[in-house]
Amino acid sequence: MNTRPPAEFAALIDNLRDFIDTEVILREDLRHAHDSEAVERTAAELYAIARSRGLGAPRARQEDGGLALSWTECCAYLEQAGRSFLGPQALRCAPPTQPDVFALDRLGSPAQRARYLEPLMRGERKSCFAMTEPAPGVGSDPRMLRTSARREGDGWVIDGHKWFISGAMRADFAIVVARTESGPSWFLVDVDTPGFERVRNIPTMEPFDMGGHAEIRITGCRVGADALVGEEGQGAAHSQLRLEGARLFHCMRYIGLASRAMDIAQAYALGRESQGVPLADHQMVQAMVADAHIQLYAARQITLDVAHRLDAGTSIRHHSSMAKVFVSEAVYQVADSAVQICGALGVSEDVPVSMILRMLRPFRIYDGASEVHRAAIARRALRHRMSA
Repeated sequence: MNTRPPAEFAALIDNLRDFIDTEVILREDLRHAHDSEAVERTAAELYAIARSRGLGAPRARQEDGGLALSWTECCAYLEQAGRSFLGPQALRCAPPTQPDVFALDRLGSPAQRARYLEPLMRGERKSCFAMTEPAPGVGSDPRMLRTSARREGDGWVIDGHKWFISGAMRADFAIVVARTESGPSWFLVDVDTPGFERVRNIPTMEPFDMGGHAEIRITGCRVGADALVGEEGQGAAHSQLRLEGARLFHCMRYIGLASRAMDIAQAYALGRESQGVPLADHQMVQAMVADAHIQLYAARQITLDVAHRLDAGTSIRHHSSMAKVFVSEAVYQVADSAVQICGALGVSEDVPVSMILRMLRPFRIYDGASEVHRAAIARRALRHRMSA
């Protein structure tokens, strides 16, 4: 599905590729990879440059500075943006903002759209999605949700404990998943609401992570009746809606990042000699390069297929699970091969290859661990076989 003529879209991608190469990658400072303040400042500078070049968030409306691209077009756009650690932030399409926009656009009331969604799309506010909890709370199994929301007067009182909440350290509001009498439900909570406490930022292996991964305690947090998102008791279905788009955006971005790692490795292999010949002439190196390109090609095709299905309005629950598992493992293997080809340089921080590897590894856990998705894929396939 195309939103603009092919020549115009090709020019857009060329513009984006040049922006990433000449502006974004050049501003990556590996020494500031874990300095969120420095990364935030750089991303803000790059966003202004992106806007001046007619670039912006791929799915946001044009009146909000976005491009209103189809999911299919996003595959090419996000791959280019994802080649840099800073690209998604500079273009306002980094998680958790993009999947939160996707979900609130479909579920938000008019008042919620005005207060939360529209400022979020304009880049004036930041969001986070607060679902995961410490044991024995919810992780991969949504049935383990312990955070509660009870009716009191004309509103709700929320109590719970969340952790690994991506983006929460810089968020202005959270989408809190809590259990009500009717089941899991969503609530919009401003972070300055009494009873909402960001306890700490949990350090992780990822570089260039602006919003952190917070631990949050919610104690007697009172919100109005209008904080409920969508229908009470439908939080599990709402979460699935959000995750389907989130998984696909991760796939698109990380294909770009893995491609960059292999580009760096190929350049190194062509210039570094071993046993009197370039590394690129050794068959074992050639095999790693070939396998990487096969994996990237397959990852692009499976992602593109799911994007086509999403544009067509068909269910992608089964297919997005397969894409998430395959792509998360493929891009990590590509980056791992890039590290191996580069040798000692690959594990250093003189080049970004080792940081790319660290960035890609958590994708096999985020948005549902590969093992959980494999189990779900198998159950659906077996049920289909039994009913055939």
